[in-house]
Amino acid sequence: MTRPDGVARFTSDLGVPVDADGPVFAEPWQAEAFALTVRLHEAGRFTWAEWADTLGAVLREVRDRGEADDGSHYYDHWLSALERLVTAKQILGPSDLEQRKAAWAEAYLATPHGQPVVLPSGAA
Repeated sequence: MTRPDGVARFTSDLGVPVDADGPVFAEPWQAEAFALTVRLHEAGRFTWAEWADTLGAVLREVRDRGEADDGSHYYDHWLSALERLVTAKQILGPSDLEQRKAAWAEAYLATPHGQPVVLPSGAA
């Protein structure tokens, strides 16, 4: 499987873990957050510099709070940065973002273990 140029550039710029096939993720949601970030960039919704600045700001805040830097929460911080950038760029408003998060949480809780989480048709 070949990676799009944007993904290769993105992973090398930000130190995302990779193997011979591309980015490596511990959980499916991490891959989805990564892919959404790349896709929004490719769609022209934000620049790499805007993304790097936003992620950097979140990571500095984490450091300033004294949280351990063992890497286990990297994609939690990634998601926080993505949510921040999506609302700052008005891709989604804060209430829209909260509705989508609630819809995903509800779908997750209703999904049997081992099955993919899918939003019902027409959900956020």
